[in-house]
Amino acid sequence: MARARRNGAEDSVARTAILDAAEQLMLEEGYGAVTSRRVAMRAGVHAALIYYYFGPMDGLFVAVFRRRAEWMLERHAEALSSEQPLWALWDVLRDKNGALHLEFLALGNHRKAVGAEISSYAKKFRHMHLESLSTALGGYGVDGKSWPPVAVVVFLSSIARFLLMEQEAYDLDLGHAEAIEIVERHIRELEGERRSRASRSRARGSG
Repeated sequence: MARARRNGAEDSVARTAILDAAEQLMLEEGYGAVTSRRVAMRAGVHAALIYYYFGPMDGLFVAVFRRRAEWMLERHAEALSSEQPLWALWDVLRDKNGALHLEFLALGNHRKAVGAEISSYAKKFRHMHLESLSTALGGYGVDGKSWPPVAVVVFLSSIARFLLMEQEAYDLDLGHAEAIEIVERHIRELEGERRSRASRSRARGSG
């Protein structure tokens, strides 16, 4: 008797388990640890399923990156729509999810398909940040010639990423506190003291 085809629910569970396993291995041991055998063992599936769902390993890496990037797009959009968009974006840029992004950047240097996906999403993030912060900075009365919004976007994202890279890759944090204080001093001048995420959410909901 022929084997019954997998149903949609089974496909979804297995596919999610594979994506979770690959992401966890990247975070714990780096992209070099992500092999079909190790992913299958951690996900509790047959290795053949990885190729069934994703094709070559490039397909799996792209799927892992795309899932994470879409989730981050939602988080960034939420941050930028808050009552304190500069504080909220700065906090999102500095959280530990950036460690996985750094791993993907390294992977993208070796796998063109991954590099192309990173480039595509990087442009989406940059345009989203620029559109929202242009409005916010203008509302704060910031001189666009002295502080071009696009430069502010680059400064925030670059500083956050560089500090994370130094800490994660070199266990180096000398000067980090001072650099963070300078950035946050400027944000504080525009948006006041940072409110908690819950407070920002309540303020947005009551608007």
